[in-house]
Amino acid sequence: MVSKVLISDPLSEEGIYPLRQNEELEVVIDVNNSPEDLANKIIDYDALIVRSQTQVTRALIERAKNLKIIGRAGVGVDNIDLDAATEHGIIVVNAPDGNTNSAAEHTIAMLMALARKIPQAFRSIQNGQWDRKSFIGVELKNKTLGIIGLGRIGVEVAHRAKGQRMNVIAYDPFLTEEKAKKLGIDFGSVEDVLRVADFITVHTPLLKETRHLLDDKAFQLMKENVRIINCARGGIIDEEALYNAIVAGKVAGAALDVFEMEPFLDHKLLSLPQVIATPHLGASTVEAQESVAVDVSKDVISFFKGEAVVNPVNLPSMSKEALAKVAPFFDLAEKLGVFLSRLQNIPMLEINIHYAGELANYDVRPLTRNTVKGLLKRNLGTHVNDVNAKLLADQFGIKVNEHKTTTSKGFLNLMTVEIITDKGNRRIAGTLLNGLGPRIVKVDDYVVDVIPTGHLLFIKHRDQPGAIGRVGTLLAEEQVNIATMQVGRDAAGGDAVMMITVDNHVEPKEVERLKKLSDIYDVKVIAL
Repeated sequence: MVSKVLISDPLSEEGIYPLRQNEELEVVIDVNNSPEDLANKIIDYDALIVRSQTQVTRALIERAKNLKIIGRAGVGVDNIDLDAATEHGIIVVNAPDGNTNSAAEHTIAMLMALARKIPQAFRSIQNGQWDRKSFIGVELKNKTLGIIGLGRIGVEVAHRAKGQRMNVIAYDPFLTEEKAKKLGIDFGSVEDVLRVADFITVHTPLLKETRHLLDDKAFQLMKENVRIINCARGGIIDEEALYNAIVAGKVAGAALDVFEMEPFLDHKLLSLPQVIATPHLGASTVEAQESVAVDVSKDVISFFKGEAVVNPVNLPSMSKEALAKVAPFFDLAEKLGVFLSRLQNIPMLEINIHYAGELANYDVRPLTRNTVKGLLKRNLGTHVNDVNAKLLADQFGIKVNEHKTTTSKGFLNLMTVEIITDKGNRRIAGTLLNGLGPRIVKVDDYVVDVIPTGHLLFIKHRDQPGAIGRVGTLLAEEQVNIATMQVGRDAAGGDAVMMITVDNHVEPKEVERLKKLSDIYDVKVIAL
């Protein structure tokens, strides 16, 4: 039986050659469809391959009665509704490695062009001028490159910068001293990178935590005449703050390939002679375009052959019987990981997940993936999912261990998640209460009973009279309503914790006020 494949965005012809050679597949290229046209056509197809132009919405997926696989020729899957695809049993694959080299090379090209003012000098010649004095640049040798985000692309940029005899310092939430030594680079906090780097390049996903990571405060920490490169995601740099820093003379120049709003044509940044820009060309090489198309094509072929795909993005189907056993724990597993990641934002070396009680008799691998996803989500956002979570943990050198025991210490089922770091270990435990749903029952050594949902405050404090009252009074002053409160302590007058559920998000200024209260050690905001 022949399966029909629709390619709805332009792809390299060489990249889809494997598809065309497969006699079991009928390939149709039909690009530039309106959403309505595509919705009418998709009914006939078994596979859909897109780049970033086609929006694969829930509505489109619900129309695609025969669709079994969606291929994204590239890394990001923001244009695909993953939840809808998973709900409808459609597997999504992408090509996470195809443009790594291209993006790294473009970053280095932008860095060099920025250092030597090459675009500005060329424009001068085009205007009939032979002006050498205005375009004196700086050498890269012995300069320090600061890299924020050391994933696949960041590592490749580091290798190339070392080849230019630059010093490299990097920050990544998963970077440890051992990994940095293997790469021959230094590592530190974001603030460390900002303070010492002559050039700064960003290679992080765009998340709530990384949006406007380089803002007015960040630019104030930087050296005079620093130079900025962004070939990652628009929005990581506050473009207004960058403009002001260049005008003020703090930043000597910027090289930008990505922007908050694209097309980016009329922003005042482009009026500055210190700025060079390209129209989102990081993955725009013949080789990268071919590579991502080949990778996706091979996965589509493997899928229809009944073989395992290499780059799945969403969770593959489980048998109904196996799913029924562990599905009730999916949400709990992820939230335990999310909660724990908020308590300790330093590199993890090891993750231990303990399954106790009846859970020990089940196939818990999907729960492990969900837990690891929750732990990595803070720093990777939608780049981590149920399928690739353990793979990403492996890539970051984080060991993941499963442990099972039928002894559950008073609970029918109990999940305990432990992370091991250079600074110590943290633990959290949760269960499902019959008829009442998920509960967090222990944080480190403190026994609690908390529903893992909504906005939470985790407050570490000294067990003294008035501590709880002072917290409540301050939150009332800030118009933050307390929904529930749990307390736990190790001994009278010793260390204690409060777990407070509030009705709305607690702002940073309110957190700082809480931290200044007497007897308060630490305050963490956790959104579940």
